[in-house]
Amino acid sequence: MSDMPPPETSGPDSNYRVTADELRQFIERFERLEQEKKDITEAQKEVMAEAKGRGYDTKVMRKIIALRKRDKDDIAEEEAVLEMYMEALGMA
Repeated sequence: MSDMPPPETSGPDSNYRVTADELRQFIERFERLEQEKKDITEAQKEVMAEAKGRGYDTKVMRKIIALRKRDKDDIAEEEAVLEMYMEALGMA
């Protein structure tokens, strides 16, 4: 048998102490960000509702937004493969 004590299996690291104030600050910051995210999502819905009210196709707009986030080379490669597949199926 070893003379070394068994490793500690429970309890926080003795070098790190959690303070209630610090923990509360982290939680409150996260909650504020959650609320901001909710507010932004609601604002995005309002923008799309306004665009739809003006006659724009919001489904197509969302596709354009997604494409604008992507790298141009990735888009070109995907379009080339799509075209090749469509030709193979007689859809082009």
